[in-house]
Amino acid sequence: MDIIKYDIYRGPNIGIYTAANDDHLFIPAGFTQTKAKILQKHLGVDNYLTTSIGNTRMLGILMIINNHGILLPQTSFPAEIEFLKKNTDLNVEVLETKHNALGNMISANDKGAIVSPLIEKKNIKKIQDVLGVETLQKRIAGYNQVGAVMRSNSTGGIIHPETDNEDLKTFSSILGVPIELATINGGVPFISSGTLVNNNSVIVGSFTTGPEIMMLTRAFIS
Repeated sequence: MDIIKYDIYRGPNIGIYTAANDDHLFIPAGFTQTKAKILQKHLGVDNYLTTSIGNTRMLGILMIINNHGILLPQTSFPAEIEFLKKNTDLNVEVLETKHNALGNMISANDKGAIVSPLIEKKNIKKIQDVLGVETLQKRIAGYNQVGAVMRSNSTGGIIHPETDNEDLKTFSSILGVPIELATINGGVPFISSGTLVNNNSVIVGSFTTGPEIMMLTRAFIS
């Protein structure tokens, strides 16, 4: 697995605008074909799909994806939903919640998902069914925006540096992987904003420092 520095829209916040699993890279409009193919190669995915979510470019903030399914917010347009259903073999569903930034509300890999306590209980079964995972509703380091402060794949994960040891053990058990405390892009604890991860590669913003790369290596490669 490689750890690669990469920028998007001249900034280090690649996780805000993109999403990926092991087969697909999802990018917003405005991406050049050259940059899309570079990211596709880095991630080792079969193709890239250009789309919007809720008519915005913030794919990473608004959608949740793993190798089983995709969850979309209620603000998604019918054409966006149909595009994803037609062009992937994933289970694509809309989550009926007022908290539309699903990428900030849920952190998931292929084994488990940590869900914000703000997400209504009625949605938990759908999250489990669409993503094919076990779930736990719990804040991370005091934050309800659990998707913003944790990122994982099927080999490891990183989490907000103020997470306590007991929670680390709990989250590791649910996700089925070891989890390391980390920051991104020179000390940012909201690690999902500057990361794009699948089971082949970890892409990080260009502001990420050497010590932070070492944290990522320990989490995903060691």
